[in-house]
Amino acid sequence: MRIYLFSLLLAIVVCSCQPGTIYITNKGYSDYRIVLNAQATPSVKDAAEILQRYIYESTQVKLPVLVGDVEGNSYVIRLAVGEEKENPYVNYYMEGNNLYIEGSDEQYLKYAVYEFLERELACRFWSPDSETVPKTDRLQINKDRTYRYSPPVHVRTVHSKLFYEHHDFADKQRVTYEAFPMYASGARVHTFHRFLPADRYFDDYPEYYALVDGKRRTTQLCLSNPEVLKIIKDTVAGIFINNPDASVVSVSQDDNTQYCQCENCAAVDKEEGSPSGSMIRFVNAVAESFPDKTISTLAYQYTRKACKTKPLDNVLITLCSIECDRSVPIEEGCSDFATDLNGWKYLTENIRIWDYTTQFTNFLAPFPNIYTLEPNISFFTDNNARWIFEQHSHNPSELFELRSYLLARLLWDPQRNTDVLIREFCDGYYAEAGHKVAQYIGQVHKELAEYPDFFLFLYGGPSQAFDSFLRAEALDNYNQIFDEAETAVSDQSELLKRVKRARLGVRYATLEACRANLSEKYSLSNSNLVTREVQEFKNSCEGGGITMMNETRFMVSDYLNLYERNQKRAAGYNLASNKPVTLLTKARKYADEDPQTLTDNAFGGGSFYASWLGFEGNDMVAVIDLGQKQEINKISTGFLQVMNHVVFFPVEVKYYASVNGENYHSLGTVKNKRPLRKDSKVNDTQLFDLSFSSTEARYIKVKAKNLGTAPEWHHAVGLPSWIFADEVQVIPSR
Repeated sequence: MRIYLFSLLLAIVVCSCQPGTIYITNKGYSDYRIVLNAQATPSVKDAAEILQRYIYESTQVKLPVLVGDVEGNSYVIRLAVGEEKENPYVNYYMEGNNLYIEGSDEQYLKYAVYEFLERELACRFWSPDSETVPKTDRLQINKDRTYRYSPPVHVRTVHSKLFYEHHDFADKQRVTYEAFPMYASGARVHTFHRFLPADRYFDDYPEYYALVDGKRRTTQLCLSNPEVLKIIKDTVAGIFINNPDASVVSVSQDDNTQYCQCENCAAVDKEEGSPSGSMIRFVNAVAESFPDKTISTLAYQYTRKACKTKPLDNVLITLCSIECDRSVPIEEGCSDFATDLNGWKYLTENIRIWDYTTQFTNFLAPFPNIYTLEPNISFFTDNNARWIFEQHSHNPSELFELRSYLLARLLWDPQRNTDVLIREFCDGYYAEAGHKVAQYIGQVHKELAEYPDFFLFLYGGPSQAFDSFLRAEALDNYNQIFDEAETAVSDQSELLKRVKRARLGVRYATLEACRANLSEKYSLSNSNLVTREVQEFKNSCEGGGITMMNETRFMVSDYLNLYERNQKRAAGYNLASNKPVTLLTKARKYADEDPQTLTDNAFGGGSFYASWLGFEGNDMVAVIDLGQKQEINKISTGFLQVMNHVVFFPVEVKYYASVNGENYHSLGTVKNKRPLRKDSKVNDTQLFDLSFSSTEARYIKVKAKNLGTAPEWHHAVGLPSWIFADEVQVIPSR
């Protein structure tokens, strides 16, 4: 045994002293200096200071930073910007005793420094306030070491405030500081209404706007009108003058599908085989006037299918994947988008992808799409996408730190293994609880895979999954995993906070299951569970600075207030509870069109999938049979508003009573207290309560009057509006 140990030690010493190894630092000492050119800019000097700082933090050796000529030619770490500019790259290599670190420009020089720190010192950067810098008594590198990398995606953006508000962290993860780098301010996306505002032009020049179903609408522009082209060219010219540092302006459709169908526009689209035809011809005409700039436009919804006309070289095509199922990779489960991307690939090499990675109606909901991210990014890069914008939630969402990290790493190198990245992050960020968080991620994705027909929708919600990956048994399992994760770090307050934030998705799903009366356990009647989960949810949100539930600014405070209101409503005595409902008008699509949604004790939440019964373009008329005659004096019905999805409060709600189901008398009318206006709260709920003198009734009729169509100022003008209703409560006289 002693001979074996001696041989092992001898082997270690020999390996550590091999002539092929260069020591940058060794046991607190170094001959090396960081050297910059005399013309080094502040950005290059910053890169040198970053290298100096992390080498010192790791080895406790502070290398001097020198600018200009230095004595001696050896033991130098030289930082410089390279000569090649065609493709961005990072590079470091040994030449003799010298180490050279370079990037294709100043930004990529910083990236090269971080590549060196990660690869040679095993530094890792998890979040703006968490990183791992291993301690070592020596920094060594092979004398023949050469590393060069050119990322396939040249402009990498993750829509996360972790990067937008912390530029040094964005540098560490090699992503942009903003959503639209190089774009002119105010001209980034959906610009038609900005360039030709309707309140300025429409009354006098309705022909500038889209002809839809025989009527001019302000929804889009008429792209065959030469005056529209002239105005937009002049507007774009002014934008570039006022934004001299910008190189990109977006000339793009507004966020609706009501495009121009006038004779000239329709003829172009027919000839081109797609409505993108009139768009590309128009944008090309704009781009011709700005050959040294880039004009960006959207291939989105009705313009996503490629046309026949080739975009000019200075036209940037932005494809948007908004319709796709997020449970599977796009190439596998979203053939329409895949076909469209392939079509554009043969027309242009100037493609930008606008991808989506979160559930915009429920930021905090479990959204098991993580294993689709790598194949999607690889698919994009294989089809000429050199600019990718991953629209995450911007604000904190489910597993926010992990998702921000993972997206950035995959945009830099799409070949990275997702499982390795997850485990690396979890171990680094959650420490002793990391393996449990990783277990949860694996488990929720495994559960989803058991339901191959499930459509994981960007605008869905937990309610969709209560019979699949969020069923009661699955929630039990997830909560058990997180109980164990919290126990593992219960004596470490900061780590415990991180784990509780990671649990927010499961906690939110648990609360939603209770709101929806999923089971005996997951019910508003389980006051102990609900009280604990509400308080933990509130604490984690407050501690993590989490204020927003979805993209329509439904706030955490709104959610908690609605939840408290639903708790109180559930605790009251409701004569209509679980009573049969007959619809006299037709519901559509949501809540399985089941009339019993109105009396099932599953109270509507903050989004339209959360136990709401929907009526499109028609009034809601429902009759509830209380089973026997009762003395009543109050009726209440809840309604939802989500303005951008054309869901509006009813104009009014009328209540009627009958003892025989044939002859009804009016109990009264409740007007909408918050009529629809441009500045109405986008995401809102309202109770339409009516109190009246005690009356005898067995049958209750509820008539909610639909607004009919979206108003002129709304992006969906002329389209049928929705009513979403839930839980009619009938209160007995006392």
